[in-house]
Amino acid sequence: MADSDDGLQDAAIFLMSLGEEEAAEVFKHFSPKEVQRLGETIARMRAVSKDKVDGVVDKFTAEAASQSLLVSDTDNYVRAVLRRALGDDKASLLIDRILQGGDVSGIESLKWMDPSSVAELLRNEHPQILAAILVHLDQDHAASVLKYFTERTRNDVMLRIATMEGIQPMALKDLNEALYQVLAGGDKIRKSSLGGVKAAAEIINLLGTSLETTVVDSIRESDPDLAQKIMDKMFTFEDVNKLDNKAMQMVLKEVSSDALVIALKGASSELKEKILGNMSSRAAEALKEDLESRGPVRLSEVEAQQKEILKVVRRLSDEGQISIGGGGDDAFV
Repeated sequence: MADSDDGLQDAAIFLMSLGEEEAAEVFKHFSPKEVQRLGETIARMRAVSKDKVDGVVDKFTAEAASQSLLVSDTDNYVRAVLRRALGDDKASLLIDRILQGGDVSGIESLKWMDPSSVAELLRNEHPQILAAILVHLDQDHAASVLKYFTERTRNDVMLRIATMEGIQPMALKDLNEALYQVLAGGDKIRKSSLGGVKAAAEIINLLGTSLETTVVDSIRESDPDLAQKIMDKMFTFEDVNKLDNKAMQMVLKEVSSDALVIALKGASSELKEKILGNMSSRAAEALKEDLESRGPVRLSEVEAQQKEILKVVRRLSDEGQISIGGGGDDAFV
């Protein structure tokens, strides 16, 4: 599925042109995040011209006609090629992820659940088990789940994620069968390269300022060096000030003025000036007026908007469009 806005819109239009039953069959092959993004795009659509629909259908027809199926069973082909190229052990690390369109694992099924339901399901699990599960979720999902646990549990789990060097699926045998089967991977114990300082930093970034401080302080009490390593990898809203002007302008293009006003309610004057300096004089004046006229805003609302802007920054960084952190190869991206 195309990641660009135009690609998303085209995909949404094409699915709507198929009808409910056919579209439902296509949706079955998407990941939870893809379903959410497509669903949101479809929900925002109100009217589409006939010419636009015809253009999307013609584009799909042309792309489909240019492709042909080279092998009849692609799943088995991928398995065979990877095992021949990498050997059984290394190939096994990749096959489950590549072919996750097949059987849906317990961990994969958690990605479809809302954070409160995931937290309730895992409430009585050991912190080590929680850590092993949460590193498989998207960072924003994991952060939302953690908010439902006590401060003590949350800090313990983050310490374990930060010190995690890999996961041995057999360690998850106390979970229910749905969670255990996919991670166990047969009778061979293998590790997935998940967890670590970077994963911990990304999840902590998404917890929000108030919880972020308590988690890092707790880790610092146990291991000051580890806490510093995590902080070095973290990119906070104030760090947006470190972006160069070109990067800042790219980010601002994707942020609504209303979201920016709320996010800047909790920002330093230095960051506000940097943002205003990268806007047109007209837009900057309008933003100043909005900031002055806007009344008090809840801290939770400010943090939520700052988090959304940070998501934009990280996405642009992951796509290679901007650079953040300024730390060379060790920069948090």
